[in-house]
Parts: sequence; structure tokens; C-alpha cells
Amino acid sequence: MSRKEKVVVGMSGGVDSAVAAWLLKEQGYEVIGVTMQIWQDEEEEVLEENGGCCGLSAVEDARRTAQILEIPHYVMNFKADFKRAVMDYFVAEYLAGRTPNPCIACNRYVKWEALLKRSLEIGADYIATGHYARIKQLENGRFCLSRSVTAKKDQTYALYNLTQEQLSHTLMPVGDYSKEEIRSMAEKIGLSVADKPDSQEICFVPDQDYAGFIEGVTGKPSQEGSFVKADGTVLGRHKGIIHYTIGQRRGLGLSMGRRVAVTEIRPETNEVVIGEQEDVWTDMLLADRLNWMSVPDLTEDRKAAAKIRYNHAGTPCTIWKTGTDQIKVQFHEPVRAVTPGQAVVFYDGEDVLGGGTIL
Repeated sequence: MSRKEKVVVGMSGGVDSAVAAWLLKEQGYEVIGVTMQIWQDEEEEVLEENGGCCGLSAVEDARRTAQILEIPHYVMNFKADFKRAVMDYFVAEYLAGRTPNPCIACNRYVKWEALLKRSLEIGADYIATGHYARIKQLENGRFCLSRSVTAKKDQTYALYNLTQEQLSHTLMPVGDYSKEEIRSMAEKIGLSVADKPDSQEICFVPDQDYAGFIEGVTGKPSQEGSFVKADGTVLGRHKGIIHYTIGQRRGLGLSMGRRVAVTEIRPETNEVVIGEQEDVWTDMLLADRLNWMSVPDLTEDRKAAAKIRYNHAGTPCTIWKTGTDQIKVQFHEPVRAVTPGQAVVFYDGEDVLGGGTIL
């Protein structure tokens, strides 16, 4: 009898990864549960209180689930990988006046690069997660992500950066179901996490005070500077560039007599540019740090649908290369608040064409 294929399931303590493990066991795989220890030592008390996908309570929930499913469960230490690839990147991007997406960095460099490497070393054939996305192999031989069955929960945007090697060793069983179906399966098999709420916030900043977190890491208070018009006219004082993002309208503390918004952040002069509402709309962007998925590269102009943030429905556009690792995107209608540091992800129907980082 041929050996069972072995899969390591990244178990976050939530319902999605718990049901992913159960589905794969039902499909005949040898399943091993792994919870990734990514919290830093000094944060343990904070994480104990706040939970989230990497809190200490997550380990207990995952361990309980593994007992019910009768699969082995281990905790693997990825603290150093997480600090380097996610936390340090998060701080550096904000200090450079950009708005990072730490979940995308975590997916590519920690959940996949680090966990996959460790899993292959212990003899696994695949890793699996509870993400709402589907993986398929195209006629051209390439692996690509396809949107999950329910658009509402689709998580392909945050996974566009996965490589061919990573996708070829990944299973995503949850992408074929709706959240309601996943919860009802969890209930049916008696999992205590069936009704556990989804984690929403950035896991290492549970109180959502990004500026406070950055100040704590760097040991420096954020430097005040000027709010200016595009032409440099000073409008007032700001609390430090790490407090702001493109398109922001609230919390500016400016009495302009009308609603205004952040249109640009200038780290070199420590200025935050304020403009009218219409100034945050554009029909063009540039992006680099590209990762192509359904195609090996862009060889000619290409029409696609582009998402510029996680909850953006997507806008038709044309893409063309302007350099080895740079593209220009022309939207067929204007989009609001194109934000440097965020990802732009392209879709060809249901499939992920690729994506990059907005400049």
C-alpha cells in the first residue's frame, strides 16, 4: 500500500484552520497540526489578554482541536522570522511614509517560506491553511490562486505574493466553502472553536495604536511637522507622519470649513500634504516588487481587474511593463486613495494574474 501523503496544517486556533485539518484528514492525508509561535517574549501578557491569531490562547485552542481530531500537534518557534519579515518591515515602511500590509509579508515570508521549509525538512509533502482561496494548476503548467467560492470572504488579495514553488506544495481546502458551511462543519464534529470570532486586527498591534507601537519599537517619539498644500503653503501642525495614510479624512485636527483629505506623505521634509476630496482620486499608478502567478511574466499590454486594497471590489485596467520590475497601471475609471506601500493585485476572471507594491 502506498504511503499516505503528509500535510502540515498551520493551526491558528481559529475555526477555519481547524476545519481545514479535519477536511484533509477526511480526504485521507496524514495530518500534523502546527501552531506558529511568533509573539515576542515581552508581549506575552498583552497577547494573553488580546488573543488574535498568534496569542497564547490560540495554542490552547489549536491543541484542543488536534485532540478532538486525533492528530499530533506541535508549536514551532518562528519569532525571529516574524520580527524580521513582518514587524521590522512594518515599522520601516511607516517611517518611510508608506502604508504597509503586514499580513501579505507574513503570508509570504513566515507562513509559507519559513513554515514550508521546516515542514519539508520533517518529511511533509504539503502545508495547508484555513485561507479562503483555491489553488489550481493551469494548462500552461503554472499554479495559481483562484477566488474562493464566496467573494465576501475571499483572501486571494493577501496571498498574491506566493511563489510557484510554494503553491505547488500548498493545499487550501476551505476555499470551496462559505464561512457558514465551515462553522456548521465545526459544530457537527464538536469543535469548541465553532463560534470563535474571526481575528480582525493586526495581531501584533492588538490595540490598533500603530503610532504608539512604532514609537515603542524605535524608542523615539514621532516628530511633529507641517500640514501643507501641494504647493507647500503651511496649513497647520501634524503629530508625525506615522499617524497618517493616503485618503485619511478623520483625526486631522484641521478646521478648514470643509472635508479635506491626506493626498501625499513627504518623509524627506516631514510634511503631510492636504487636498480636496477629488484630489485623492486617480486613474493611474506605478508598482514594483512584482510577483506573477498565472503567467511567468508580462510580455505585452494586458487588460485585467485590479484591487488596490483588501476590501476593494476591483476596477478594470490596462497594465504594461515600464522596466524589469516595474509596471504602469491605467484604470478605466478613477479609483480612490491609491496608497504607496499597499498591494495592487490583478485578476483574470477568477484567477490571480499577479501583483506588486504600489509606488
